[in-house]
Amino acid sequence: MKQRNLAGKALNPVGLGCMNVAWAYGNAPSREDALALFRHALDNGCDHFDTANIYGKGMSEEILGEAIGDRRKEFFLATKTGILVDGPRRGIDCSPEAIEASLDASLKRLRTDHVDLFYMHRFDPKVPIADSVGAMVRAMEAGKIGAYGVSEWSAEHVRQAHAVHPMAAVQTEYSLWTRNVELGVLETTRELGIAFVAFSPVARGVLAGAVSDVTTLAETDLRRSHPRFQPDAWEKNLVLVERFNALAGEAGLAPAQLALAWVLSRSDNVHVIPGTRSTDHWAQNNAAGGLTVDTSILDRADALINQQTVTGHRYPEVMRGTIDTEDYPA
Repeated sequence: MKQRNLAGKALNPVGLGCMNVAWAYGNAPSREDALALFRHALDNGCDHFDTANIYGKGMSEEILGEAIGDRRKEFFLATKTGILVDGPRRGIDCSPEAIEASLDASLKRLRTDHVDLFYMHRFDPKVPIADSVGAMVRAMEAGKIGAYGVSEWSAEHVRQAHAVHPMAAVQTEYSLWTRNVELGVLETTRELGIAFVAFSPVARGVLAGAVSDVTTLAETDLRRSHPRFQPDAWEKNLVLVERFNALAGEAGLAPAQLALAWVLSRSDNVHVIPGTRSTDHWAQNNAAGGLTVDTSILDRADALINQQTVTGHRYPEVMRGTIDTEDYPA
């Protein structure tokens, strides 16, 4: 498996997103199962774990720290700040004070004295970019973080922050059915020599076969509020998914592997961090990093599922105001 650079480290292109072990997609797995997943992944080639302070209000970080914190030198660790879920400053906050406090709390939960990469999870228009980046630089100088990055920032704001101090990575949603980064961010990362880390690369589980009937999603599942999962839109999107599954079968791949291979094919600076609760799915995802998929198959996948063929916006209206990444016209 050919490795790719992230914050000066050579890593496997497929990491592990740690959100859904504690939050978001219905009922979380048991703590024991989550611990087992993290340990299994590390034992079987995962060298990049990505979490955040808001995943389960810190629960993802706590479980990750408990599971593999004593093996800290064996893996690359990324977490995030910028969205506060408790206290009087709830919401998006990239003030220096919030960044510093959030980092210290994350380090405690993760049972470590440093993280390799620390992201600002959202753009905060209330705080000058130079102030936020300054806090990141001070954390680097203190040895608490190796590098900083941003998540769901526009190309313009990525450039502004990078000019204050070079960033290591931009993390944003990217998959066959979410292409917003192609409006500017992806090309900007290439130009500036920044790694791009794709979250939800299998379309929130859709291209991994995790969703067939949206009416069966748990009441606590965030996807229930997303436009693409509403019954009328889903009826149309499911037709695309079924055709995609057939294409993956024709290529001798699991659907998730074809979805991941497509994202990784977009540029050499791209990493993917699919989430899973299954050790079998982890192995399947990890193998995608070493696959060579025929260009004709990738092109057919690209033509089948894209911004023009998918029905519905990627986020509900209430969440769109928090996203700085360029958007397609409604």
